[in-house]
Amino acid sequence: MKALIAAGGRATRLRPITHTTNKHLIPLAGKPLIEYAIEKIVACGITEIGINVNQGETEIQKVVGDGSRWNARVTYLEQSGGALGLAHVVGNARTWIGNESFIFYLGDNIILGSIEHLAQKFVSEDLDCLLALARVQDPRAFGSPVLDGNRITRVIEKPKDPPSPYAVTGIYFYKPCIFDAIDGLKPSDRGEYEISDAHTRLIDAGKRVGFEEITGWWKDTGRPDDLIEGNGLILDGISVSNISPAANIESGAVIDGIVQIGAGTVISKDSVIRGPVTIGERCRITSAVIGPHTSLSDDVMVDRARVDRCIVMEEASIRSERHIIRSIIGKRVTILDRERSEEAGIHLLVGDQSLIEL
Repeated sequence: MKALIAAGGRATRLRPITHTTNKHLIPLAGKPLIEYAIEKIVACGITEIGINVNQGETEIQKVVGDGSRWNARVTYLEQSGGALGLAHVVGNARTWIGNESFIFYLGDNIILGSIEHLAQKFVSEDLDCLLALARVQDPRAFGSPVLDGNRITRVIEKPKDPPSPYAVTGIYFYKPCIFDAIDGLKPSDRGEYEISDAHTRLIDAGKRVGFEEITGWWKDTGRPDDLIEGNGLILDGISVSNISPAANIESGAVIDGIVQIGAGTVISKDSVIRGPVTIGERCRITSAVIGPHTSLSDDVMVDRARVDRCIVMEEASIRSERHIIRSIIGKRVTILDRERSEEAGIHLLVGDQSLIEL
């Protein structure tokens, strides 16, 4: 079996972060989002992985490489024609997949636990398609299945009136017959080739379409709040602290809970770290309170601020006495307190589609 990871798209709901950073490279708990998908796939024993990327993409290749870190082999598949929907992603990989069964995994999905039981059910029941379902509060944002007992009779994409309390998650198992279901699809009202329409065509053709509910949590990280919540869920799953011997934790600094701290990071004596927290390499934390549920990437500076439930990307600098919560702070962003002067007011340099709460 092969695996296809979707790592393209426009990620408009995560702008301005995604103006300069591929969504699938946003770090959660100190690791790029796409690496969680790779780890789940390799844990199933699958080592042939294709990653669908936008045309001209280069950053994912630099981060993931050839897959040898996971004892896997990664092939990059540019999506010709642009981001035209998930069915288009699958169709684009047809030549690479050939006549093999495969997992289709959306690279921005994170789940608790293994997907091995899903793979086993797909194989043991000789299914043509297996959909992983999750119970959600609002299925209107997803593909939602119409259920008749243990059968799926239809899948509706982003229904106004959901037929069930379930969402089809971004984890699918297919035999090559999925390509016949994709052939001839017409774009939806939003201009995309919908994978939900392909699933309904499989059902109408009499193919064996099964489902399995995911236990534990599942997160589609399509919005900023989802990323922050996903970051917290992953941090909650870390059970052991890991502080590099090359980190400098000054006497008097308070370290409470599960923390990971990288080499070269300095924590001043009057700082407090409240886990779960991950702090990258060469960070400098001075007179600050970090955490809980916060991730700092490499080369981050925090001076005097209190930062909790945040994702702070590399080389960001926070020099402020403010309390910063539930925020995503991009690469090389600077946050500082304005020095008092005769000129009253707030000075801002803000990019497109930013959100500021004062």
